[in-house]
Amino acid sequence: MKSAVKAPRRPSTPLGLYATLLPPLVWMSLIYFLPIALLGIYGFWRLESFEIVQVFTLKNFQTIAQNASYQRVLLRTVAIALTVTAVDVVIALPLAYFITRHGGRYRQLLTLLVILPLWSSYLVRVFAWKIILGYNGVINTLLVSLGILSAPSSAFLYNGFAITLTFVHVWLPFMILPVITAFERLPSNLLEASADLNAPPLTTFRRVVLPLVMPGILAGSINVFALTMGDFITPSLVGGAGDIMLGNIIASQFGVSYNWPLGAAFALVVIAIVFSGLAIVFKQGALEGS
Repeated sequence: MKSAVKAPRRPSTPLGLYATLLPPLVWMSLIYFLPIALLGIYGFWRLESFEIVQVFTLKNFQTIAQNASYQRVLLRTVAIALTVTAVDVVIALPLAYFITRHGGRYRQLLTLLVILPLWSSYLVRVFAWKIILGYNGVINTLLVSLGILSAPSSAFLYNGFAITLTFVHVWLPFMILPVITAFERLPSNLLEASADLNAPPLTTFRRVVLPLVMPGILAGSINVFALTMGDFITPSLVGGAGDIMLGNIIASQFGVSYNWPLGAAFALVVIAIVFSGLAIVFKQGALEGS
């Protein structure tokens, strides 16, 4: 008689797994998803005579689309976010390559130095740049002492340059770390094969290195872009009166103006832009290997 072959039994999902996942799911729902849901609801209400009218309307989004000042702020915010992201990519690529390929026994120490700024307060780092770029700051003092300037200049602070420079420094670790991870996963034999085929270094970088580390670049880019889009502290401290960003408008609408529906609508615009970038990253498969 032939013995019957029993089909393998599916392992039952342990109850402990659900018990372990339940607390973080509840926490994420209360702290993250619920506030976003409330934000979405407020964005479709309106303010009349300092009273929030809880009636569905698209008035807030029409105001944003029809106001030329709001459009300029939106374009300025996106432009600064893209610029900061691009500059951080240019800085992060050689640094991450050096740390992973030539760091040797000091690789952990160099990686720690990248993370070290994150241990200090965000405000401390912004104020540090305010001191460096200020009228009596480090740069002006150095340029005057070298005779390049006859008197301190106010051109380094309270403008778009100061905002961009501060953002580049503040968010740089969020770009370097994913790129380091991508370089660590880069197979060395591919670089050796490219060298054996007498490929120039630029060709090796363009056709071998860059496609393989692109997931890390895109993962870091979405981090930097999202953080820049929603920030309002840096423009307030180192930017000029005409350099406000979307974060400043959102903060003022929830604060001084007490127009929570319009502030929520602006926040939804920021979320939509960031999620559009995230969708592009997912479409490219960038987060699968990062």
